Amino acid sequence: MKKVSGIIFDMDGLLFDTEQIYYDASQVIADKMNFQYDEALYDRFIGVSDEELWQNYHEIFAAHGKANVQKFIDESYALALKTFNTQGAPLKPGAKELLDFLAAENIPRVLASSNQRPVIETLLNKAGLTERFAAIVSADDVKRAKPDPEIFQLALTKLETNAETTLVLEDSHNGILAAEAAQIPVVMIPDRIPASPELTEKVHAVLPDLHAVISYLKK
Repeated sequence: MKKVSGIIFDMDGLLFDTEQIYYDASQVIADKMNFQYDEALYDRFIGVSDEELWQNYHEIFAAHGKANVQKFIDESYALALKTFNTQGAPLKPGAKELLDFLAAENIPRVLASSNQRPVIETLLNKAGLTERFAAIVSADDVKRAKPDPEIFQLALTKLETNAETTLVLEDSHNGILAAEAAQIPVVMIPDRIPASPELTEKVHAVLPDLHAVISYLKK
């Protein structure tokens, strides 16, 4: 079995299928407001901070007026949060099995997400996974979002492990760049965006789902 002393999990698109919920909510509001919006536009900004996403929306939809763009942002986000609060979000395939395996092997886990802490806590509580993680590091805990390494550096201090024996699980371009900058080995499990040749060179493996992480760790 590989020598891994701790695992850092991303959340959106890695642990939970939240990206589809965010996209669906944005599309509903865009259609209502006659914004030209589609999945390709949504996918361009997967893995960036909320602030960066919203800044880009203000630039892209500037012709609609600042107030209308802000309304689009606010209503899209509110609709996604309503889904999270009432239904939670689907777990990605293999999530519970991987967490069970890591618990059995006494490998500690930390969640490091660019999302806001209340959203993270809501989704973990809905899925019954709060106790599965030793700590949570959120956008509220850092000054700089991924691809800056700050979030993973802080997660590493929570795990109290060495970078070289820790593993980051990520699905996004910015997350992988952040792990690389933190000098922590990273495995990519693609969600909406496939692994590019550039990303493939930066990761230790590209795996189809979280089930495959178990086999990867056992090697």
